[in-house]
Amino acid sequence: MKKSIFTRYISTFLLIIFVSFFVLTLLISSMTVRSENAQKQDIAENTAAYITEYLISEFSSSFIPTDFERFISLKINDISNMIDILSKNAEKMTIMITNPQGKILICTDDMYSGRIEDEKIVSSLTAESGKKLYSDMGGMLDRKYGVLITPFQYDYTGVYAGALIVCYSAGTPNALAIDTVRTIILASLWVMIASFVVIYFITEKIVSPIKQMTYATRNFAKGKFDVKTPVVGEDEIAELATAFNSMADALANYEYTRSSFLANVSHDLRTPMTSIAGFIDGILEGAIPPEKQPYYLEIIGQEVKRLSRLVGSLLDISRMESGNRKFEKVPFDVCEMARIILLSFESKIDAKKLDVEFEASDDRLMVFSDKDAINQVLYNLCDNAVKFSREEGKYRISLREEYGKIVIKVYNEGVGIPPEDLPHVFDRFYKSDKSRGLDKSGVGLGLYICKTIMDNLGEDISVAGQYNEYCEFTIKLTKYKEDKSVFRS
Repeated sequence: MKKSIFTRYISTFLLIIFVSFFVLTLLISSMTVRSENAQKQDIAENTAAYITEYLISEFSSSFIPTDFERFISLKINDISNMIDILSKNAEKMTIMITNPQGKILICTDDMYSGRIEDEKIVSSLTAESGKKLYSDMGGMLDRKYGVLITPFQYDYTGVYAGALIVCYSAGTPNALAIDTVRTIILASLWVMIASFVVIYFITEKIVSPIKQMTYATRNFAKGKFDVKTPVVGEDEIAELATAFNSMADALANYEYTRSSFLANVSHDLRTPMTSIAGFIDGILEGAIPPEKQPYYLEIIGQEVKRLSRLVGSLLDISRMESGNRKFEKVPFDVCEMARIILLSFESKIDAKKLDVEFEASDDRLMVFSDKDAINQVLYNLCDNAVKFSREEGKYRISLREEYGKIVIKVYNEGVGIPPEDLPHVFDRFYKSDKSRGLDKSGVGLGLYICKTIMDNLGEDISVAGQYNEYCEFTIKLTKYKEDKSVFRS
């Protein structure tokens, strides 16, 4: 079954919280039990030390080792009262006094009598330093207790008269430990509930935009690019939503330009082909007199050239995008290139009576680039400048050196470019003159080709202008630096 991001987030966080509190409960309960055991052991040791001191002092002064049982019987009331009082000061403490063979001579509240059968315990009754065990004393006790064994030595002679056994509860959690664990479990439940609520809202904030993006993506697949994702806040999700909306705008613009391109290409293919077919049919059918046929054949030739230019542009784009067009950089005089291009537009400039200015900081400006590619870019920019200039407007080409670059500007006064079109003038298939009032032959590929060429050459191209006033394109080329080392003697 497919799990959503929400389910995975909730499951992961709750699992982390559960494991954390579980480990915390184990650690705290273990520390509490160890602390309680240490405290009980201290009480048992203090109790054993007090009883041992009393018995040895009373016994050694008047009796011999073999009289230990008679001594206990004589002092039984005093000793019983003492050990009962001491045992009640600690929780579940049992005190026994035995002879060296394990016979129980006296026990707290007479709980146990007879002989100890556990050989390990019996052997410890005569151990020199005593023993600290964890045992049920061979089944005498209902479970395992901490057992502290202190042998009695008679007057430091090394002879054992008997032993003191103090049993204290150990290894089980007391009321404090149980309350602590219960409190931690209750706190963990509240934390898990609070975490669930918080994680729910946090996850919903993250997942909701993603769901909306998924919905928008499905609409994009259907060609609907008007669906947008709401941008809330300034976090990474908001940035993602903003980028997603920008992508939607780009796709919508691309779809629009693609449609415009298809319409323009269809128009530019259909119109000349219709003219060519009509004129050829007219000539073949005799509808066009022989004396007028050269005129119409000239029109047919112009339309064929127009189709050739269109196909050439499309092939040029295809070659550059596939990497098949190779660029070879050589030094050349771009100033001379600009003059030749300007002269080639003489008839068009005269037809519009343009005020032409040609400015150059030097007669020769050498650059290092692909000569044919730069000629194609500069020709296209100059052609556009003439095409979109107004009658008697200013037309200027300027060249100068700036910071190791040769900067070329092509300026014209005319319709300019609308502000909303400036960011898209270098886009593929984009045409600012959508009515085709001025540009009747272009299909929106010229500037895209210029931009692609400049990018492949590692050079820069930009545009600036004001609508209905002027437009200025700028290209920056790498200046050619001559290697003067060859002239050194």
